[in-house]
Amino acid sequence: MEKNKKLVQRAAIIGSGTDDLTNMFLSLSLSSIMLDLGINNIQAGSISTITNFGMLLGGLLFGYLADRYGSLKLFKVTLILFSLATAAMFFANSLTTIYILRFLAGVGTGGEYGIAISLLAKVTPLNKMGRMSSLNGVAGMVGNIFAALLASIIIPMFGWNALFLMGLVPILIVAWVHFSVTDDVLNQSTLSTDELEHKKHEKPSYKELFKTAKLTKQTLSLMFMAIIQIGGYFGLMNWLPKIMQEELGLSVSGSSIWMISTIIGMSLGMLFFGRIIDTMGPRISYSIFLLSSAAAVFLFALVKNEFAMLIGGAIVGFFVNGMFAGYGAIVSKLYPRHVHSMANNLIINVGRAVGGFSSIIIGLLMDVGTVQTVMIFLSVCYLSSFAVMLTIKGFSKENYHQVGNTEKKLTIDNI
Repeated sequence: MEKNKKLVQRAAIIGSGTDDLTNMFLSLSLSSIMLDLGINNIQAGSISTITNFGMLLGGLLFGYLADRYGSLKLFKVTLILFSLATAAMFFANSLTTIYILRFLAGVGTGGEYGIAISLLAKVTPLNKMGRMSSLNGVAGMVGNIFAALLASIIIPMFGWNALFLMGLVPILIVAWVHFSVTDDVLNQSTLSTDELEHKKHEKPSYKELFKTAKLTKQTLSLMFMAIIQIGGYFGLMNWLPKIMQEELGLSVSGSSIWMISTIIGMSLGMLFFGRIIDTMGPRISYSIFLLSSAAAVFLFALVKNEFAMLIGGAIVGFFVNGMFAGYGAIVSKLYPRHVHSMANNLIINVGRAVGGFSSIIIGLLMDVGTVQTVMIFLSVCYLSSFAVMLTIKGFSKENYHQVGNTEKKLTIDNI
């Protein structure tokens, strides 16, 4: 690959890592925020939900702008936005201020995801997109690990506000991209005159994701799967550290160790899923992981000691979040390139916005039920996602590979 393509590829992956780094700060500081501000479970869960609504707005807005005016430029804007909004949490001293800042941070992170996947799809051979999408997901997990390590050090010493100052890190990524990728390469084009003229007058629209009955069903089905995927992830990662701190008497540092174990499991799951989706296709890959997720979260409710929780967390993470690596690859195969940012952001950020309600739902279930009640709820959700997945025709191995092989490969000058 050309040097500039590699740089864009790395920037997209690392940018996604900082996205998850800053988002995980909320999960790890949630107990401290609740204690400091005196808020209840439902109010705490609402912080995550409001963040996810910001992601939906940011995804819709920046997805369109990126496909219309260029992914690389808007990628930098999204990084700056969520970086500054996250760092401003240092000054937050009320629930209202937290709501506003988390909404703004959500706008930035919601826009970043689809743009990063679009950048990857435009510089990566499509027959390797599953693996590249998995690396993008693993970067997010690495960001989560760093967040857990930082939380275990900073929160006990300086308080939860200080942790959010680390949100300034993405600005360094912006500077790196700005000075590393040369404009002369970006401005060159290998498209024909007719193709350039079509691109000049092309106006991407969200209508293209719903222009036929088949596309509408495909888009809505992927949205539903993303809702279950992200709802399960946020539910587990936002609430399980708090559950362990209360039921097993773990400290912030102790629950952070569990988080690291779970995140390692997630990373291995993504790497494995990225490989099997490129070879076996999405139908078999998602069948294995969705059914295993349903079983894993149900059995996790039986865990009663710290060691078993570490092992169980890694297993749950492997299946529950390993599937996330597939969405970028699927969208890159099943939708035209000129709407990649919009398709990725719409599907994932609808998943984030609606799936974000899982934080509130789980908060309610915890108030009226037990940990077992929460795990049964999640298990049923994964089974319903499996049923919907079986109805998507584009998930067949033959169709998936055929679509990928007929796509035109673009170079960095078109991003």
